[in-house]
Amino acid sequence: MTSLLRKTVLGIAGVAFAGGVFAGPVAAHADIAPVKTAPVGVQADKPDTSKLIPHGVQGAQSRIDLDGEQVASVKAIISATKKAGMDERAAVVAIATSLQESKLENLGHLGDRNDHDSQGLFQQRPSSGWGTVEQITDPEYSTTAFLKGLKQVDGWQDMPLTKAAQTVQVSAYPDHYAQWEQQAADLVTQHWNS
Repeated sequence: MTSLLRKTVLGIAGVAFAGGVFAGPVAAHADIAPVKTAPVGVQADKPDTSKLIPHGVQGAQSRIDLDGEQVASVKAIISATKKAGMDERAAVVAIATSLQESKLENLGHLGDRNDHDSQGLFQQRPSSGWGTVEQITDPEYSTTAFLKGLKQVDGWQDMPLTKAAQTVQVSAYPDHYAQWEQQAADLVTQHWNS
């Protein structure tokens, strides 16, 4: 090995060793506090995100881009939630449920593609006692009906979103609500005070 090459290799090894000695033991024995993901300065008019997703999201999350009609549906759900005297967590559960059921679209009868007689933001069924077609295709009425069912679920605030939603909706796909929790929380954060 040439002396220049030898000096270069030894120099690099020495720098690496010195870096490991100085950085390794310090980092290995330091008491490092966990990094918090919450913003340092939370605006007073924004909901507390720890209340929106108290247990963290469950499973892989889905997200869709919303058009003006879908944003209007979000605002209608939030408005009805406030009128019902319920908090931001209830709005998250309702919006996640509507994202799963209709992608926040106020669906009328879909003909052969319809799931029985399900309609509206929450795919509620007149034949199951949710109300008339006119009622369940009214976003305020359908949200209020959903929230009334949610209020009857003991401990809904403390259970995973998908379990709370499923208890009200009785879906054939009970775990599908969870995938919308983050987007629903983001929408509540964005629109709760708008």
